[in-house]
Amino acid sequence: MTPVIGVDGCPGGWIAVRWAEAVSHHLCRGFAEVLAMDAAVIAVDMPIGFPQGSGRAAEREARARLGDRQSSVFSVPSRAAVMCADYREACAANLAASDPPKKVSKQIFHIFPKMREIDALITPALQSGLAEVHPELAFWAMNGEAPLPLPKKLKGQPHAPGLDLRKRLLARAGFPIIDLPPSAYRRADVGADDLIDACACAWSARRILEGRAVTFPADPPLDARGLRMAISA
Repeated sequence: MTPVIGVDGCPGGWIAVRWAEAVSHHLCRGFAEVLAMDAAVIAVDMPIGFPQGSGRAAEREARARLGDRQSSVFSVPSRAAVMCADYREACAANLAASDPPKKVSKQIFHIFPKMREIDALITPALQSGLAEVHPELAFWAMNGEAPLPLPKKLKGQPHAPGLDLRKRLLARAGFPIIDLPPSAYRRADVGADDLIDACACAWSARRILEGRAVTFPADPPLDARGLRMAISA
């Protein structure tokens, strides 16, 4: 089986799930380690390509399909804001670029380093094998293109019924989650939901490889660097 990889950002770096004849998981401290792994498609839950203003069609179209789970898809700030290492500077940059003017949330600001890390490595040519995905959009697709009724977290903590639902959907959709080795990571490095999300990203990677994925928007715009701004599932 041609290998694919699903990747989710986590406190310890990046959790990568590789799906080939066997399925395995790997904690990578930097995204360059992920790119060095053998895979035909790598699918990552992190924005690729930043708008000149704020927000992208990709997020707007994804949120329209996710019902109560739409809050998991955040609006991507402007490229100028993402490149700021200082929170106040990021807010000022996004206020200047967005219409209507909008600051940057602290939650999104804290993942700017990961967004910049991918941006420093990605090129338009590399996007043929590196795609942006979103776990909740993957679960939407697995669930007959219907939003999930249960969240994966409640009050910032893993929600067991929601995680169990996602595991069942993965198994039903053909992902060999029963074969996934147990996780021995510290919770401070990789959360239970991070690993499940990486599995969903790997499922999307397989769909991309086989030409069965749906992409939002269907005709992706390019950012200032020529990067396609789209989410696939």
